[in-house]
Amino acid sequence: MGAYASLTSKGQLTIPKDVRDALSLKTGDMIAWTVVDGNLVGTPRNLEFADLAGFLGDPPGGPASLEEIDAAVQDAVGRHVFGDKLRSEKEGDA
Repeated sequence: MGAYASLTSKGQLTIPKDVRDALSLKTGDMIAWTVVDGNLVGTPRNLEFADLAGFLGDPPGGPASLEEIDAAVQDAVGRHVFGDKLRSEKEGDA
């Protein structure tokens, strides 16, 4: 699914209704914006973190901070959207 939105003079975007409906977005929902390889990726944040508590069990590397979790989610979204291209670029930088 794809759609277009215009940026207003105040820097605002209106998310098209088809997209809002597909993502179950409602007024007040947050969207995390990430720039990945020059592309803007918006990820709905309409779940509370508490809704996910215990969903995957104990993490293998021990507890993580919210900042570490957010960074991991942003990285995962980028890899999901752009596939192995990001992984190979990161490995090339190492």
